Amino acid sequence: MNDGNATDRVIQDLRRSVAAAGPGTRLPSVRELTGRHRASPVTVAEAIRHLVREGLVETRPGRGTYVAARAAEPRTVDLSWQTVALGPRRPGDEQLQALLALPPAEAIPLSGGYLDPELQPAAALGAALTRAARQPASWQRGPVEGRADLRAWFAREIGGGLRAEDMAICPGGQAALSTALRALAAPGDALLVESPTYLGALAAAEAAGLRVVPVPADADGVRPDHLAAAFARTGARLFYCQPLYANPHGATLAAHRRTPVAEAVRDAGAFLIEDDYARDLTIDGPAPPPLAADDRDGHVVYLRSLTKSAAPGLRVAAIGALGPAGARLRAARLLDDFFVAGPLQQATIEFVTAPAWARHHRALRTALRDRREALLTALRRHLPDLVDRLPVPRGGLHLWLPLPEGTDDVAVATAAAAEGVVVFPGRPWYAAEPPAAHLRLTYAAAPPELMDEAVRRLARVLRRPAG
Repeated sequence: MNDGNATDRVIQDLRRSVAAAGPGTRLPSVRELTGRHRASPVTVAEAIRHLVREGLVETRPGRGTYVAARAAEPRTVDLSWQTVALGPRRPGDEQLQALLALPPAEAIPLSGGYLDPELQPAAALGAALTRAARQPASWQRGPVEGRADLRAWFAREIGGGLRAEDMAICPGGQAALSTALRALAAPGDALLVESPTYLGALAAAEAAGLRVVPVPADADGVRPDHLAAAFARTGARLFYCQPLYANPHGATLAAHRRTPVAEAVRDAGAFLIEDDYARDLTIDGPAPPPLAADDRDGHVVYLRSLTKSAAPGLRVAAIGALGPAGARLRAARLLDDFFVAGPLQQATIEFVTAPAWARHHRALRTALRDRREALLTALRRHLPDLVDRLPVPRGGLHLWLPLPEGTDDVAVATAAAAEGVVVFPGRPWYAAEPPAAHLRLTYAAAPPELMDEAVRRLARVLRRPAG
C-alpha cells in the first residue's frame, strides 16, 4: 500500500471529524486510525503532524488528539487614529523599498545592489559559518566594537591612516552609515552629498533629520570648486562621498581632484564620510587607495562593507575614524545594537583570510567584466544613440544610462517592468531636481546571455511614442 495515499486518507478523515466537532473534542486515537485505514502508526503520526501545522488539531501528551480552538473571526478595527499619531511619512521610504524589492521570477533584473546568486561564494561562506557555529566561544559576548582580528583586517586593507582600535564592526554598510550621520550631526544640520548619490544615504539623512545639500559631480567625481562653495554657503561639517565607482553613476574621484577635495574638507573643519562599498568590485586595473589612507588629521570617516562583494546575508561592515570622532562612533554603535553576532564575525574573518577570498576576487572580476561587456554590447546593438554618451566605469555594479531629452525616466521604468525587464529610474538618486533623465542599469544581477533580450525589451519601451 502506498504510504502517501494512506497519509492522505488519514488527513481527509481527520478533516471531516474536525469539521463536524467543536473545539476541544477528542479525535480518534492513533490505534483507531491505524486499524481503520490499515496504515502504520508512523503514517498516522505524520498525518496528525500535518494538521497540527495547519492549526486544525492539537496534541496533548498522554491524552490524545483534539480539535484545536478556532481562530477568532477577524473584527473590524478602526486604525485611523494612527494617521494623526504618526504624522507624515518619511521621504524616501517608498523609493528605498522599491530598490530592495525582489524582481518577479519571470522578469530579467537590470536593477538591484547585490550580486547574482551565481556570483556569490555561498559554499565558502557556508563552510566558514558552520565551523564558527560549532565553536562555543563564538556564541559568547565579545568586544562591543567587534573582534580585534576582524577590525585589524579592515584597518590593514585601508593601507594606513587607521588602526584596529579606530574601527568598529557594524551589521552592514547601511547601519554604519546611519550611525555616522546620527553620531556626527544633529537634526537640522546640513549634509553635503554628491549629486547624484546613493539612495540609501539620502534616506538615512532624511531619517536623521539632516538638511541634504547636493554638490555637482561629473565623470571625475565631485567638483572641488563646488564643494568648497557649498561648505562656505551652508556651514556644513559633514560631506558624504563615494570616491570609488560611485553608486549610481560609477565615477571614480580623479587623482587630480583628491587633494583639492581633501583641502576643501580640511579648510571647512569638516568630516568626509568615505563610503568604500566597491573596494572589492574592481574590473579594470588597480583601484586607487582609499582617501582614508592619506588622512593624518582625522577628517575622514571610513566605511567599508563586505555585503556588496560577497552576499546579501553577509551583513558585516566596519566604520572607523581618528580621535573623538571615532570614540563617538563606537559609542553610537553600542547604543544601536550592542555588538554584531559572534559566529558571523568569526566566519567573516576566517573567510577573508583564507585562499577562498582571493579566488572569489579573481572569479568575480572576470564575471563582472563579462556581464558589463554583454550589457554594453546589447546597448550598442539596440540603443546605439544612447551609448555614445554613456560613461563606462572601471568597476562597481552599474551603468548610468542617459535618456533622450524630455524622457520621463520613472514612466520608462514602469513600462519596462510591464515588458519583463526591471530597471531603476535616475530621479530618486538626486537630492534636488535632476538635470537630465537617466536609468541605473545593473549588470551584476542577471547572466550575460539574458542581457540582449533585456535591452531589446527596454529599447521597445523607449521607441514608443510619448503619451
